[in-house]
Amino acid sequence: MSWIPGQQLQNRPYVVESILGSGGFGITYKVRHLELNQCFVIKTANDHLKFDRDYDNYINRFIKEGQRIAALCADPHPHIVRVNDLFQEDNTYCLVMDFIPGESLWKLVQQQGATAEEKAIQYMCQIGEAITVVHQAGLVHRDVTPVNIMMRNQAKAVLIDFGIAKEIIPTTSTTTDKAGNRAFAPYEQVARGSRKVTVDVYSLAASLYYIVTGQCPMDALDRKLFDQELIPPKQLSPRLSDRTNQAIMKGMALEAEDRPHSVQEWLNLLTVPPATPGKINNNLGEKLQAILGFKQIAVKSQIPALQVFKFDVVTVNKKGQETNRRRQQAEYFTENLGKGLILEMVAIPGGKFLMGSPATEEERRDSESPQHPVTVKPFFMGKYPITQSQWQAVAALPQVNRTLEPDPSRFKGNHRPVEKISWYDAIEFCERLSRLTQRAYRLPSEAEWEYACRAGTKTPFHFGETITPDLANYNGNYTYADASKGKYREETTPVGSFQIANAFGLYDMHGNVWEWCEDHWHDNYEVAPSDGSAWLSENDNQLRLLRGGSWYYPPWCCRCADRSWRNAPVSRNCLIGFRVVCAAAWTL
Repeated sequence: MSWIPGQQLQNRPYVVESILGSGGFGITYKVRHLELNQCFVIKTANDHLKFDRDYDNYINRFIKEGQRIAALCADPHPHIVRVNDLFQEDNTYCLVMDFIPGESLWKLVQQQGATAEEKAIQYMCQIGEAITVVHQAGLVHRDVTPVNIMMRNQAKAVLIDFGIAKEIIPTTSTTTDKAGNRAFAPYEQVARGSRKVTVDVYSLAASLYYIVTGQCPMDALDRKLFDQELIPPKQLSPRLSDRTNQAIMKGMALEAEDRPHSVQEWLNLLTVPPATPGKINNNLGEKLQAILGFKQIAVKSQIPALQVFKFDVVTVNKKGQETNRRRQQAEYFTENLGKGLILEMVAIPGGKFLMGSPATEEERRDSESPQHPVTVKPFFMGKYPITQSQWQAVAALPQVNRTLEPDPSRFKGNHRPVEKISWYDAIEFCERLSRLTQRAYRLPSEAEWEYACRAGTKTPFHFGETITPDLANYNGNYTYADASKGKYREETTPVGSFQIANAFGLYDMHGNVWEWCEDHWHDNYEVAPSDGSAWLSENDNQLRLLRGGSWYYPPWCCRCADRSWRNAPVSRNCLIGFRVVCAAAWTL
């Protein structure tokens, strides 16, 4: 039964103010929280779906999609609507989101006409950044239209309505159909319900088309069926720059394979000037060395005497049940950081492994493809993520290139991992540590990190087919494979708390804090290095790799192959830390 304005809910202190929209899957309401006196949006499933034989499947997917969207709110994004709650009312599942006051871009253009190019690009960059974060979480929005882009003020666009209906029932219509939704959808979505990221690329480009011209683009399905050409936006808006015109046309290519393969790649067409022909940067190695500060370090060629330590290694089945426990040993050396503090560096043997995930792995992402063999040289890696006491000791050393906050972490504790660290903060730490020890410390390459995490395994986790909250610190409200839910700690834990390592002797490789890698972000492994080195771009790409998941994220984000990214200069939050590596026989 639909709710009516003035109706008060039984299971939460909300009163219905109005119906915002409805579609084949559900109804969206504006409600007011009686205790907070704030407005929210609630999305529900339609009652008539209860008679559908696939109803249980729809609801399970609705719940799962809601949970995954809520996971994005660990690091609140200024351009993504926040999900606050998921509950049941009269046997109907309800997803609660922030209410964004203001007008949609659709209405603003209807009222005021086409938007100035510079401002339109600003909005698209904001929404594009938001969609990229959505993609990193393993989601596809699938309903990016000007109707679902709200203007919080004159300078901030916010992405709403995650197209859950279309994710659950691909042929479902939404309220945006009334605003010409098909004009913003590629034909493979309309005809086949495609869930690929290139769907969002098309929709974002089509939204920009509408914003800068004031007219909806031609329906992609009509273009396909009747072999019609898309009218270039510059023909409708002659003052539009060639770059923006070409970016829109490229993003709205009829065939998915002809579009940019990621939103970030499409945004680059809008914002990055073309490279000068024939000009190649041959100084990348020197530039990187200068950034890392290694050129000024006279590095010792000798590694301290190695010691042996023993540790437990555990394997679990798909239900999270322990099937094997064994005692192993590895070699390591220690660095003296002063005042009784040490840094333990574990010897990682060289070898060859298959990087990425197979197509059959649950919750995998396209960015983990293609799987490819990588040969890794021996190196040393921190037994644990860098702790707060280790950070404080090194942060007190003389500055190399930038200042370091002496105690940045949200969750305080000497033996907890340091967090709220940017990529550049981690680099400065490595530089200071290198000068102190006269050995070249750095962040691991992405290949080194995955190789070290797997420790010879080929399963989603080095523990086996799944993980449990008894093995790692992640959001235990979510499950992987056939494991059960468990404890959600809602904070970091002291390093090594679980007293179980992988086969190389490394702890906390799954969960606790995301860990920075040296590499720039790339959307997939096409033409990736096969020698274990960091994959670096020659442009000013500020996106850097993160691995391992964190205390807030669901288990699938903690897999060996899962990869994410953040903006290197500014991303500091309580989810991100790092660990260091040192080459086994690397002298500069």
